[in-house]
Amino acid sequence: MNAYTDVVPLSYESHDELVSQNIGLVKRIAYHLVTRLPSTIELNDLMQTGMIGLLEAASNFDSSRGASFDTYAGIRIRGAMLDEVRRHDWTPRSVHQKQRMVAEAIRKIEGETGQAASGKEIAARLDISLEEYHDILGDTAGCRLFSLDASLDDPGYGRDIPASNLDTPAEAFKHGQLREEVAQAIRKLPEREQMVMSLYYERELNLKEIGEVLGVSESRVCQIHGQALIRLRAAVDIS
Repeated sequence: MNAYTDVVPLSYESHDELVSQNIGLVKRIAYHLVTRLPSTIELNDLMQTGMIGLLEAASNFDSSRGASFDTYAGIRIRGAMLDEVRRHDWTPRSVHQKQRMVAEAIRKIEGETGQAASGKEIAARLDISLEEYHDILGDTAGCRLFSLDASLDDPGYGRDIPASNLDTPAEAFKHGQLREEVAQAIRKLPEREQMVMSLYYERELNLKEIGEVLGVSESRVCQIHGQALIRLRAAVDIS
């Protein structure tokens, strides 16, 4: 019995078979994530990190816990990739500061008017040009594009599946409450921002594909996406 994982180790043959049969899973997850990350993140780097996650999953998998291996491995692989990106956070501190400034401006404008703040209103409140505001939106969409996924849709972010597949009552309440708050905030977004969020996170289209659907440029989709993210952060603490 392995004292650390508390599972019966697999034979070398079983271990190698699990790994070889799920290399395609690493590729699929890497290709899915790389479209949501800055161009500085290399696909090969994600795949190498994902392979480490797959190897760990094969070593620690315990079928008695009820989860299938591909489900368990997918969580570990994706968690490993996101952990690696977080460890090398490329986002300058100034970008985070500007995001907070925009979120605060949105909160104030929408609190005063009761309506969604427009880009012109936000830029005017910050005393910057519309072009400068669009640059901030581009930086926002470029950094941590996976933030909603990591916060709400990654039960394995802790990198392991607990003995019970159920949260504690407190964890379940907190997790469910956050989901509901984000869902409500998304429903209050302007229609085009809602559409971009739906196409990006639910339909899993990339920015170019969304631009083709909406009939706008990829850079414009990036701006709409960035504004939606900041607007959500202004309404709900998901950063």
